[in-house]
Amino acid sequence: MSLSSLPPLREVIETHGLAARKSLGQNFLLDLNLTGKIARQAGDLTDCDVLEIGPGPGGLTRALLMEGARKVVAIETDQRCLPALQEISSAAPGRLEILQGDALKIDPLPALGTPIKVVANLPYNVGTELLVRWLTPKEWPPYWQSLTLMFQREVAQRIVAQPGSKAYGRLAVLAQFRCDVRICFELPPQAFSPPPKVTSAVVHITALPAPRFAANPKILSEVVARAFNQRRKMLRASLKGMVPEVEAVLENVGIDPKRRAETLSLEEFCALSEATRLARAK
Repeated sequence: MSLSSLPPLREVIETHGLAARKSLGQNFLLDLNLTGKIARQAGDLTDCDVLEIGPGPGGLTRALLMEGARKVVAIETDQRCLPALQEISSAAPGRLEILQGDALKIDPLPALGTPIKVVANLPYNVGTELLVRWLTPKEWPPYWQSLTLMFQREVAQRIVAQPGSKAYGRLAVLAQFRCDVRICFELPPQAFSPPPKVTSAVVHITALPAPRFAANPKILSEVVARAFNQRRKMLRASLKGMVPEVEAVLENVGIDPKRRAETLSLEEFCALSEATRLARAK
């Protein structure tokens, strides 16, 4: 059997009893034209290994293999999906490795060869946490070249948001600090089975060789978290206790202590994190 001769996804779901489970954040994308479109957003896959999270019945998995991925490593927590994925593996010998378990606990790197791209229709219940982990590794550049991920549209908008918008926050700063980010396209609820209550969007994130501005990543993450955890407060209040004389630290980098987090640019957040680092070193 070849990839092109595999049965339609609806038939696969019926054969293997794969009704989507809300507890696992599952919403299956059944249109192979759309899964192919997602796979193509990741660029040329022919010389890459691809990490996929939550393949479900394998619609996107098929597309990645048909688009020429050297190898796909798919992490799936739902044991019910394994037989369906094994059928895909049989149709593409040696090119699909299935890891059963929790993507938050499994290290996929031993199964992957470089270069690596991540492509996934992320389960809603773990998507943001996985993204933050990928954006904040111990070393940079990360093990991945790019992330092509599907989120709820609201989350996608938070990743690409600019200062001054309601969506601007921690995700935007962490993503744009060391990556290029863009929304590729949106998908309506009816594209999925079962249809979610929200529109989805595919985001493409490309790792930069180095950060856009000088900053200690851990301190930047702390500053941003503190600032946006109390985003309605002025910075002098939301950052109180982060360093002694926080108002002086803000003023030293040209930031009015009365400003609020959503008004600061990425460059200003980086400058503030460096000033914080220096103040703590005294």
